[in-house]
Amino acid sequence: MRDLIDMWGNTRMVVLTAMSASLYAAILIPFKVLPIIPGVTELRPANAVPVVCSFLFGPAAAWGAAIGNVIGDFFGGLGPGDMFGFVGNFLYGFIPYRAWELLSGDDPVPRSVGAWIKFVVVVAIASGACATTVGWGLNLLGFIPFRVLGNIVMFNNMAASLLLAPFLLSVIYPRAKRGRLLYRDVMAQPRAVSTARRRVGLLIVATAAFGGVVVGNLLSSGTLHPAFLPHSTGGTDAAAVGFGLLPVMALMALGVLLI
Repeated sequence: MRDLIDMWGNTRMVVLTAMSASLYAAILIPFKVLPIIPGVTELRPANAVPVVCSFLFGPAAAWGAAIGNVIGDFFGGLGPGDMFGFVGNFLYGFIPYRAWELLSGDDPVPRSVGAWIKFVVVVAIASGACATTVGWGLNLLGFIPFRVLGNIVMFNNMAASLLLAPFLLSVIYPRAKRGRLLYRDVMAQPRAVSTARRRVGLLIVATAAFGGVVVGNLLSSGTLHPAFLPHSTGGTDAAAVGFGLLPVMALMALGVLLI
């Protein structure tokens, strides 16, 4: 994760962060008029932007996605849940380029069946990590049940990224590569880290992302309940989801540190 810190010493990467954030926010804001859950989430075709920018700008896209989401949330009303949106969108912009580096040495423009499978896997891991983080956080605060918000975030991310990102990458990525605007060209690469370690980290993140969505739904619906907590008679069952998903969130944090 050293590149996430080092990039702030590179003026061009800071500019790319600002570009990613402003582009994400600029597309998010107009769709605030089409809410799915008023004040929380809406139809979000903009969710393709963090994935596209991740493949182009690497760590700048992670910070850009997090900051851009906060800017977009400002126009829908800021609240304590936005800190989980910051972290969730940070992961959504961070995971794609890191996962693709480990799964494929090719450009992230899917053309073959194998490339499409890898692309879908990468998007699914990033979407699951974002959905688990946001769904867990807002359910923990007692706002929205995970079984509602977590699934909406997962669907929004997957739909936007799989429908729009491949087309956008096919147009933008070759030009950015020729113009030497990719993150590998813009900033010095950090000291090499063991590929085996990073693959273990990716496996842990994927397990936490997919497992978090499944376990979050089970906890939120009452199908699964921590034995040490009394059963809730209604509401969002915030304690069950909050404590039940803590090990998953700790596992995800470990995996992110390793990759």
